[in-house]
Amino acid sequence: MEKTVVLYPGLAVSHFVPMMRLAGSLLEHGYAVSVAMIIDPAVTGNTEFAAAVGRVAAAMPSVHFHTLPPVEDPPRLAPGPQFLASYSQLVLRYNDRLHDFLCSSARVHAVVVDSLSSQALGVTNTLGIPGYVMFTSGAAALATLAQLPYVLGEGNRTSFRELGDAPVEFLGLPPVPASHLFAEVLEDPESDTYKTMMTSLSRVPDTHGILVNTFESLEARAVAALRDPRCLPAGRVMPPVYCVGLGPFLGGIEGEAKERHGCLAWLDAQPDRSVVFLCFGSTGVANHSAEQLKEIAAGLEKSGHRFLWVVRAPHGGDPDLDALLPDGFLERTSGHGLVVKQWAPQAEVLRHTATGTFVTHCGWNSVLEGVAAGVPMLCWPLHTEQKMNKLLMVGEMGLAAEMMGWQRGLVEAAEVERKVRLVLESEEGRELRARAAQHQEAAGAAWSDGGSSRAALARFLSDVDRRWQARARRAEAA
Repeated sequence: MEKTVVLYPGLAVSHFVPMMRLAGSLLEHGYAVSVAMIIDPAVTGNTEFAAAVGRVAAAMPSVHFHTLPPVEDPPRLAPGPQFLASYSQLVLRYNDRLHDFLCSSARVHAVVVDSLSSQALGVTNTLGIPGYVMFTSGAAALATLAQLPYVLGEGNRTSFRELGDAPVEFLGLPPVPASHLFAEVLEDPESDTYKTMMTSLSRVPDTHGILVNTFESLEARAVAALRDPRCLPAGRVMPPVYCVGLGPFLGGIEGEAKERHGCLAWLDAQPDRSVVFLCFGSTGVANHSAEQLKEIAAGLEKSGHRFLWVVRAPHGGDPDLDALLPDGFLERTSGHGLVVKQWAPQAEVLRHTATGTFVTHCGWNSVLEGVAAGVPMLCWPLHTEQKMNKLLMVGEMGLAAEMMGWQRGLVEAAEVERKVRLVLESEEGRELRARAAQHQEAAGAAWSDGGSSRAALARFLSDVDRRWQARARRAEAA
């Protein structure tokens, strides 16, 4: 009898890719995989997500991709702190479509929904199908989210917004400045945005299990906290947590290009560990201002080091490099620098022997790709959980330094130059590189035979099978 797991990814490339890595792992273990998708540019406001899904579908012919029929007048996804509320409404509107799809699918053993789509668990509960959540960030972010509704204490009128930079204490985590928390909880506590976030977070335990995009040794304290009864107040219990990060498709799931990207050939001609790689995510929401782009350019040029820099226009569209960068910059740096528009194959660049450091926005997929490549990093967080990721990268993980200017809204050229030199020239940089190499070794071990991530996946599949068998026995008894 074929075993089927249905995946319900989130509407962002950064959420979709980890779910597809999970799909690859499920296929390796003999499961059939179906993916239910919401694909509607009228909802997302762009075609990037649909294009990414198309590339992956072509690369994974064994996976069945099903686009849910569109609903009438769907809510459009809002930017910024209002995103979660609009997303929750969208998922609710599509619940009937998901229900119909699951009813039409034979022998669904389990459904795994994206962490943004917890509203869909109502469908799985109604149908009696085990429902799990895929948390696409790390264990520390999950531990923070699980504790946020309770961490201020009952009756405490202080809001997170009022705390400013004051530290907030979480079990299993270093103190987190309130200003580093998710934007939604820094809103007015009476706002719909804040209430939607807290309602969503209170549902975290209401699932049969949570698959987390990390490996245990990278975030040992946070993983231990998630398994500690003190993580939630009395009467609430965290479901099983499965750390299944760094699956077999890490970095390649976006679909292989027909031709090798030109930047890789350029890297081939550079000395080992000599190139600064700057890239700020795959979604286009991390664009820098024109002023900031000029500061980065000036700092790179003054550093004298080789660089590969992915540039996006401040307001989207095709960047005009001559207009955005300082006069003559491209000509003066042509011997040791390369500027790429919009996109580069990040995972492949990070794995290249020429790459010496990675300037990153600290999105979790980027963090894991940097860890897997053993590359020390320079942190430049921009939104969502990236500020909290930065704290861990610089602190407990010890594989990154921080660009401090992001807190003032502008990283100046002098700091860019100074931090690049720190990583590539100083003793502190050599220490960062050594710790990055240790984490790389641990990442490889996590997915090797007997490794922690493989063991976690086996536990998850065992739970799925156990629940399926119990469901079948109940059906026979009825």
